[in-house]
Amino acid sequence: MPARPTLRDHLDLVRAPAVLSVVGDTLAGAAAAGHRFTPRRALLPLASACLYAGGMALNDYADRRLDAIERPERPIPSGRVSPQRALGVATGLTLAGAGLAAAGGGRPALAVAVPLAACVWTYDTVAKEHVVGPVVMAACRGLDVLLGAAGGDVRAALPSAAALAAHTAGVTVLSRGEVHGTTSPVATCVAGGTVVVAGAVVAGAVGRPAPRPAARTVVARLASVAAAGAYVATCLPRQAEAAIAPSAGNARTATRAGIHAMVPLQAAWAARGGSLASTAVLAGVEVAGRLLRRAGRRPGRTEMSET
Repeated sequence: MPARPTLRDHLDLVRAPAVLSVVGDTLAGAAAAGHRFTPRRALLPLASACLYAGGMALNDYADRRLDAIERPERPIPSGRVSPQRALGVATGLTLAGAGLAAAGGGRPALAVAVPLAACVWTYDTVAKEHVVGPVVMAACRGLDVLLGAAGGDVRAALPSAAALAAHTAGVTVLSRGEVHGTTSPVATCVAGGTVVVAGAVVAGAVGRPAPRPAARTVVARLASVAAAGAYVATCLPRQAEAAIAPSAGNARTATRAGIHAMVPLQAAWAARGGSLASTAVLAGVEVAGRLLRRAGRRPGRTEMSET
């Protein structure tokens, strides 16, 4: 009889450190839409985390036969977690995410959370291996940003949603080369996308009219530019390496760097929206993520749900 899964097994199943990469989506969306950070709206990042973690568990359930060949160390093929438990975890977390969204943002947030959950399940069970896979995954990230904007000025959050979606599409495309390698044109296009996304943040931060108080605006703009620089520094060098030598190892490294770059990109958009509090929270998330990755690092692992 197999041993009962441990807490660590479940954390591996949902790629716990990677969950931190999603909590800033709603913060960026809320900042753009003009929402104040309240205890109730603090439930929305938790909703995002549950939906993302549920997608990770569903990914392993859907890929269990392929992982038995290519990634036998993962929780299901290694026998640490049964397929039925993984599916149960995915279902429970998805329902929890929808419930938290409704509690944190009411009907407008639930109206975004439902299609977001549908996109997650569609990607993991149907779209992953098809040409539309990166588009569906990008839609997941864009909708997650809009979840934070729900009930406010959603149109103002569209640029940040588009930027996170574009970055996610690039990371997803690169992740497809983690086993057999990518190609130089693909990695070059992804690197170019990183430059464009960072440029959009900086141009928006510098070019927007300055509301009062001016001092706070200057600080927010400087924080946005600094975070955009951290975003580029985190992922662009690894993407360039993959473009020069498109091996499976470089594709994995570039994918991992792209995931880690999510938080500084979210911080850049939160600061551009004028929310220094959200920017500070994301700085703390970045530090926590680095500590978790350092504590739980294993050779050859990637946290991306689509891998």
